[in-house]
Amino acid sequence: MSRVLLPIAISMLFIGCAQSMDPKIDFKAPEYVQQMPSREDEQTSSLGSLFGRGDNPLFADRKAMNINDVVTVMIDERASSSSSANRQLNKAQDSQMGPGVFTYGGNSTKGAKLASNLNNVAGFGFSASSDSTFNGGGTATRAENFTTTVSARIVKIMQNGNYFIEGRREILVEDEKQIIQISGVIRPYDITQNNTISSAYVSDAKISYRTEGDIKRNTKQGWGTRLIEAVNPF
Repeated sequence: MSRVLLPIAISMLFIGCAQSMDPKIDFKAPEYVQQMPSREDEQTSSLGSLFGRGDNPLFADRKAMNINDVVTVMIDERASSSSSANRQLNKAQDSQMGPGVFTYGGNSTKGAKLASNLNNVAGFGFSASSDSTFNGGGTATRAENFTTTVSARIVKIMQNGNYFIEGRREILVEDEKQIIQISGVIRPYDITQNNTISSAYVSDAKISYRTEGDIKRNTKQGWGTRLIEAVNPF
């Protein structure tokens, strides 16, 4: 029985590892948002005021200000980067070592002949030279643009008056589903009179855009191939 379960367990482990290689965004609220208590419901206007919150007040602020109120987020994210590097290394080395020379200062012919023979045997020199050159350079340029509009609702009004918002939009076109998600913290002062806010003013912003369907499945590598590439050391 264990022989049957072992391959299944190994396969499930590989599948889990392959799935974990996909980048994901956790849209859970930041820790400080969870720890900060919610603001108690306060009446900002008294009965009979012209600036009431009734169904149809004469003068009213149309901006989102209550739990589950909707605010429109204008997503316009632009990122660009450019970098270049150049490196040059040169190294030259020359080494020479001459042979030793035996000399004889006496009057003996045999001694002079012996010194000459030793010089012929040991008269080897050494010479070496090396030269190395390295030239390296690289240039990288990247630009990304993402523009869209998503409506988000106020999930929590924190004690300092800021709003934690969450939004999601799903579009189904020709069996291809487009999913856009956003979450983050905004200040009520940054909401325009048209009840819109730029994504540049969203703190701890998390924005996700993905597609689901046949095109996505057919253009994505299988988990086995991605697993092999992940563990391949070369």
